[in-house]
Amino acid sequence: MPQSPPSPPPNLTPQFCFSQSALRDFLRLSRVTADDPITQNLNALSTPSRNPFNPSTLSRQPRTPSSHRIPFPACSAFTSSILFPSWHARSQALTYCASVATSPDPDDPDLLQRQVEGMREQERVVNERLDPYSGRFFPQEARTEELARRVREERRVEDIVRGRTWGVVRGRCEGVDGEWGDAFARWEKERGAGR
Repeated sequence: MPQSPPSPPPNLTPQFCFSQSALRDFLRLSRVTADDPITQNLNALSTPSRNPFNPSTLSRQPRTPSSHRIPFPACSAFTSSILFPSWHARSQALTYCASVATSPDPDDPDLLQRQVEGMREQERVVNERLDPYSGRFFPQEARTEELARRVREERRVEDIVRGRTWGVVRGRCEGVDGEWGDAFARWEKERGAGR
């Protein structure tokens, strides 16, 4: 195998989700190890040449690794042991953080400040004839709302990354077709049945 199995997601806690850097760094590192080097990983699965390396052949025969189709068993082993577990770990982290974002947040450090701002806004007298902008009130966003927005953004990024990665896999591997979502769902179903 070209690389070791992906590491499991970090300890999923609300603090992990609310820490912008922890969540983003985990997702970025996972993508860098599994999705970004997909072409190199698939090249490593290709059967190496039986002839010894001869530099003089490079000028006569262009190297076209992308035209070489990788056998299905090798691709299946790679997607099952490296790619899909990485996607699964990222999905788990995003699903957990989405649930944290929709749960009440009793530890919100800015809750009291937002409540005070809301009370001040209710007491404020607004005369839009004198100042048309005085009626505008932009309350501070709760950290759960900010987390929900970040999770939505990261899920969009995941869709793009997985689509591109699967396009490379589908183009290089024999017997791989369909969309990434279908293949990933089959893998998760088989993995669940195997436990």
